Amino acid sequence: MNQLEIIEKISKNFTEDEQNEIQKAYKFAYEKHKGKVRLTNEEYIMHPLHVALILSDLNVDKATIIGALLHETINNGDTLENELEENFGTEIAHIVRSISTINKLELPDNKESSAIYLRKVLVGLAEDVRVLFIKLADRLHNMRTIWAVNPEKQKRKANETMTVLIPIAHRLGIYSIKSELEDLCLRYTKPEVYEDILRQLNASIDELEDVLETMQDSISNMLVENDLKFHIKSRVKSVYSIYKKLSKGKKWSEIYDILALRLIMEKESDCYLAIGLIHSKFHPLPKRFKDYIAMPKENMYQSLHTGVFGIDGNIFEVQVRTNEMDEIAEKGIASHWSYKEKGTKKIQSMMEQKLEIFRNMIETYKESDNALDFAANINDDILGDLIYVFTPKGDVVELPKDATPIDFAYRIHSKVGDTTIGAIVNEEIVPLSYKLQDGDVIKINTNKNSTPSEEWLNFVKTTGAKSKIKAYFNKQDRADYIENGKNILEKELRKQKLSFAEIFSPEKIEKICNDLKLNDLEEIYLAIGSFRYTAGFIIKLTTEEKHDVTDALIEKVRNKNKNIPKLDNKNDIVVGEHNDILVTLAKCCKPVKGDNIIGYITKGEGITVHKTDCPNIKEKEERLIGVTWSENVDNDYYTDIYIEALNDKNYVTDIINKASTKNISVVSLTTNESAEYTTYNLTIKVKNATELNDFLNSLYSLSFIKKAGKK
Repeated sequence: MNQLEIIEKISKNFTEDEQNEIQKAYKFAYEKHKGKVRLTNEEYIMHPLHVALILSDLNVDKATIIGALLHETINNGDTLENELEENFGTEIAHIVRSISTINKLELPDNKESSAIYLRKVLVGLAEDVRVLFIKLADRLHNMRTIWAVNPEKQKRKANETMTVLIPIAHRLGIYSIKSELEDLCLRYTKPEVYEDILRQLNASIDELEDVLETMQDSISNMLVENDLKFHIKSRVKSVYSIYKKLSKGKKWSEIYDILALRLIMEKESDCYLAIGLIHSKFHPLPKRFKDYIAMPKENMYQSLHTGVFGIDGNIFEVQVRTNEMDEIAEKGIASHWSYKEKGTKKIQSMMEQKLEIFRNMIETYKESDNALDFAANINDDILGDLIYVFTPKGDVVELPKDATPIDFAYRIHSKVGDTTIGAIVNEEIVPLSYKLQDGDVIKINTNKNSTPSEEWLNFVKTTGAKSKIKAYFNKQDRADYIENGKNILEKELRKQKLSFAEIFSPEKIEKICNDLKLNDLEEIYLAIGSFRYTAGFIIKLTTEEKHDVTDALIEKVRNKNKNIPKLDNKNDIVVGEHNDILVTLAKCCKPVKGDNIIGYITKGEGITVHKTDCPNIKEKEERLIGVTWSENVDNDYYTDIYIEALNDKNYVTDIINKASTKNISVVSLTTNESAEYTTYNLTIKVKNATELNDFLNSLYSLSFIKKAGKK
């Protein structure tokens, strides 16, 4: 298909005025890409043309088509945004700028970076849903032509597509793009598997198509006899769908739904008639009937699904829907996206809800260093198994499997979640930790004076609910920290006999904020109240003395051993069969749960617990007693470690940052320098020996670390 034929096909469903605007965009893009050639040896303009062609099949609006034609003019056409705005208006310029920004981002190879990238991409994509449409079509055409690049890039792009873009296509219900992308990604990430499945399919394709045709004729004759108008499609299951079943341990001979039929009916009522007729002739498989017409998915997907034993005992997957339902099923809400058509407020509202789910995921993890947890939650919320439940008014709500009434309440509204006091499911009172089931009807009881419970974080499933619960308590904590910080600072000023007005003039507040990357005086109070910085250090920053953030970190933890709070380790240790005997963890070797330990009977002070290799208990066998760690407690323990590092610079900040990523609290820190290296001595708080060893091993990922171990 040449350029003019593509433009003609793209434009055919638009008015004459709209066609003129599309022609204008095409000519603009053609001039910008003139003389440039893709690796496929095609003119560069063919890429945006094919992206627009893919989108035209989704029945998107004019702005999306024009955005697709222009989407490479900034990155590969040296076009300025104001030039686009002058020629096509603010709306188009914004869409093109957004897609240009996203196209500059790439997914790194390692998993942690991949998750961080996923966060960035989702934030970028959530600005305008039409940017999502263009990005998906752009990637689909690039994957169709990815044979032109080297194998390494093929795999990298396929991995990026699977991790970032296919979940979005899935969530928006654009299954025509999602399905093709899945097959293409499998082809380039697991070429041997892809070819093997294709080979097995091709080996029986003639036989399968014969069976499909016979089944299709049988159903068609039955529907014609009953005066039903319909259109019927048949297909063999996609390569990727078969791969997913094989990867779950199924054998080829156990995949029963390779054969699929789809009936497109004139009316919704005809769908039910057709299913009834099919079930009357072909025995249905148990638990395979799904009614997504009466209970549509949140992405507007509607269809009847069943599985039946058909011709020659083969199992067929049968879907029955109307033409409009088929459009939405294949193309998602993109097929009905228009800012100017009537009746689209509901569609836009649903899209905003979907994008809000993405934003909530981002909000929960944007301050977190644990990117792998972030990726896991994305997969749970977007790609995990879903259930469909109802409000008392019959509105359907989509939730991940094992979601609770609290997840449901927060999906309805933040205020409903915050004030929840109870739940009634199917007219029965249930605990708030109850795991909801498909088809449940949920009524939430609220009290305007009630507030969330931190216990909810132990059982809620959705990222959105976690985000809102944490936000509530963060807000409460913030207010307390600010008030506490203000009191601490004022007390320190009185102690040093200093005037607040003099020390905290607007100029000096600005200096503190610049030095510590804070925004205002309130954030200074917050930093003091949350013990991020001491009041003394903040005051020193207003003088001419040289202090920096590293000094603050050292000040925060250095020489604080005398102030380490005492941990209550009662019941941590079992002596014989008793866990209520007075025990103390030895300060010399500081054992942590998981270490091999022995008890030392101390007169008048109960039992002191040492590590079995502690030198202080050698040759004292007569006062030793066997002890073990209790399995039923999960406490914190203080222990001492040392780190030997290069002495070319101060690495305090790097070490504390590494501890933070492993959720290790640094209680005290001192340094000793020699000609060869610097030794950092730390007291840290850990849960057990496994957590301690994991932290020590992780330190070796820092290039300046020479040695690290427990004292």
